[in-house]
Amino acid sequence: MLVSQTVDEMEVDLGEKLKRLRLNKNLDQKTLAARAGVSVRALRNLENGAGSTIKTLMCVVRALGRESWLQTVAPVPTINPLTLTSRAARRLRATGRRKGLASQRLRAVTPEDVPPDESPEHH
Repeated sequence: MLVSQTVDEMEVDLGEKLKRLRLNKNLDQKTLAARAGVSVRALRNLENGAGSTIKTLMCVVRALGRESWLQTVAPVPTINPLTLTSRAARRLRATGRRKGLASQRLRAVTPEDVPPDESPEHH
């Protein structure tokens, strides 16, 4: 089903899918309508995308054994991301100051900083 479809096109598409499912189960309209508890005319309208009620849709979907389709309309998340963040350990930040090292300044070592007995000339 494309996002660019109109509501009428979506209704026809859904009806065609329901009809294919009915035919795959080798059911005629009269049998499925009886199992669903709806009239043959209501089932025909649903399959042709000619207007139907939500009740008819749900009855037909149930009679076809596809109740799980209804769960995909608005699924309930099994994991709440907000719950995960409240349980998570406090994050350690790398941008904080390090004790002892942050106050020290690095500077270039000059020949005057090296004591005479450690200079390379005396080795």
